[in-house]
Amino acid sequence: MTLTGKNYIAGLVSSNGRITFKGVNPSDASELSTTFYEATTDEVNEAASKAHEAFATYRKKSGKEKAFFLDTIADEILNLGDALIERCSAETGLPSGRIISERARTMGQLKLFATVLREGSWVDARIDTALPDREPLPRSDIRYMQKPLGAVGVFGASNFPLAFSVAGGDTASALASGCPVVVKGHPSHPGTCELVAIAINKAIEKTNMPKGVFSLVHGASVEVGMAIVMHPNIKAIGFTGSTRGGMAIFQAANNRAEPIPVYSEMGSTNPVFILPEALKERSQEIAKELADSVTLGAGQFCTNPGLVFLNNDENLQKFQKQTAKHFEETEAKAMLNKGIKSAFDNGIEHLANNKLEVKLLAKGKSSIEGFKGSAHLFETTAKSFILRDYLEEENFGPSTISVIADSKEELLASARKMKGHLTATLFGTENDLNNYTDLIEILEQKVGRLIVNNFPTGVEVCHAMVHGGPFPATSNSRSTSVGTAAIYRFTRPVCYQNFPEHLLPEELKTDNPLGIMRLFNGDHKR
Repeated sequence: MTLTGKNYIAGLVSSNGRITFKGVNPSDASELSTTFYEATTDEVNEAASKAHEAFATYRKKSGKEKAFFLDTIADEILNLGDALIERCSAETGLPSGRIISERARTMGQLKLFATVLREGSWVDARIDTALPDREPLPRSDIRYMQKPLGAVGVFGASNFPLAFSVAGGDTASALASGCPVVVKGHPSHPGTCELVAIAINKAIEKTNMPKGVFSLVHGASVEVGMAIVMHPNIKAIGFTGSTRGGMAIFQAANNRAEPIPVYSEMGSTNPVFILPEALKERSQEIAKELADSVTLGAGQFCTNPGLVFLNNDENLQKFQKQTAKHFEETEAKAMLNKGIKSAFDNGIEHLANNKLEVKLLAKGKSSIEGFKGSAHLFETTAKSFILRDYLEEENFGPSTISVIADSKEELLASARKMKGHLTATLFGTENDLNNYTDLIEILEQKVGRLIVNNFPTGVEVCHAMVHGGPFPATSNSRSTSVGTAAIYRFTRPVCYQNFPEHLLPEELKTDNPLGIMRLFNGDHKR
């Protein structure tokens, strides 16, 4: 399949800009074929305007029509075949097996939202019928449901070139809600972005959707993304990336004449607490799984465990030696791009230079080929962790810091000191967990997902998943970017009072023609 390097704007290709760039294979730092054209401001404006026009039609599509659209996108992604796998692997340095798995996840979340749309109850319909004889005042007929916001700007992530990219979770949930999308493709995998855009445009044609429902713009510069954020027709933003990038978008969106919601997933070190009995009974097993989780995908997961809290007891040194051995045996792996590798190396150097507070326990194998990162295991004390904010900062890549507490009180103080994270994990026996319920209560206030006896890498796409957390893990702790609840980021409640039956949305008509679950005069019923 031939790549054009052009922007895809409401079904048409466009390359009006003079700034160009190419994809780079991070395994060997070689440039890949195809020159990509950075979108101009006029091209971004056109994409946003066409999305706004499409919203007038797309917002009225039935759940079944939108479900068919999402299913068709998934099918067209699969139809890209090996071309997608090969180009994605070349642009990211990720093995083909990982890309195939991520393609399945991407298709799966599209089809999961399609299932939600066909069933229909996601709109959270609420009906309180009129009480004309109520004393001292009658009650009007009042009905409520979720409605789409408008065009959504989506920023593709570097570390998940399919599942958090052009047709990833943000796009899937926005389209499911009834919102068109303008996607800013990630410059680390522009060919992958274009291939998926081709698949989405084929789905638009096959399902007779308005062409402006989807656009892809390329850009290696900040200006392209900011042009999306600042366009008055964009009504919400979905972003996955660095804290610096996420906060810049958040601040810009809040300084608009019309501020808009920004759902930025940003930095997280996903603390792991290994409690005393678990450490004694499962030391070897946990050490191996910890090393695997930290170094999985060169540590480039948003749920990478960057902090490990342990009690200073007779089992500690054995565990640290076991963990260090696994780190030392780890091969260097390609990081996603030169910038990520450079930032990781700077973070490692910063930790290593603070020798009074941080000790390097182990370093994995190294390589000078491409942008490959080596695994690192550090150790510090809980006393230092409580005093030094930099020890909690994410270093995106294959490294972690063991934090050693001299008492349970010191461990709890460390947990209280923490900022927001996506996840927190506890490894413990039944006795451990019963003895540390106070730790659990602290962590409930710090993270979006609490895990027992599993590592956090791996985010299941399902109805109950929460992939979010308090600041600075995200810019909005009340939402999730994974799972079906993600749809509510791009909706708002609308209330209909004293409306004639024939003017009501289908979801709110008294006879319930869609057969969905509703809150009817305080009772949930179909």
